[in-house]
Amino acid sequence: QVRLVESGGGLVQTGGSLRLSCAASGRSFSFYGWFRQAPGKEREFVAAVNWSGLSTYYTDSVKGRFTISRHNAQNTVDLQMNSLSPEDTAVYYCAAKRTQSNWDRSSSYESWGQGTQVTVSS
Repeated sequence: QVRLVESGGGLVQTGGSLRLSCAASGRSFSFYGWFRQAPGKEREFVAAVNWSGLSTYYTDSVKGRFTISRHNAQNTVDLQMNSLSPEDTAVYYCAAKRTQSNWDRSSSYESWGQGTQVTVSS
C-alpha cells in the first residue's frame, strides 16, 4: 500500500490559482490521479499522470487550466489549478494505482488520500 497525503487546498477568488500537492510514502505506484467531489455530487475524475510524467490525462472541463505533474525524486504529484471558478469548488483527492488502464475510473484506484478542500468564491 501507499500512503497519500494531500495539501494546498484553501479559499480563492474566481480567476485565482491554487497548487495542490500529494505526498506519497510507502510502496511506489506507477499511476496517480486527482479526483474531486462537490457536495451532493459523485466523485469525478480530474487529471492523471503516468510514472514518467510524460503521459497526462484531463477531464474536458479543466483542460487548459489545470496541469498535473509528478516529481519522483520527492515522491510527489502536483496539480496546478489556474483560472478557477466556483464550479471547481470540491474536495480534491489524490489516488494511486499500479496499472494505467481505466485511468478515469475511481474504482480502479487502489489507494486514496484524505482529501483537501478547495473553495472558489464568486
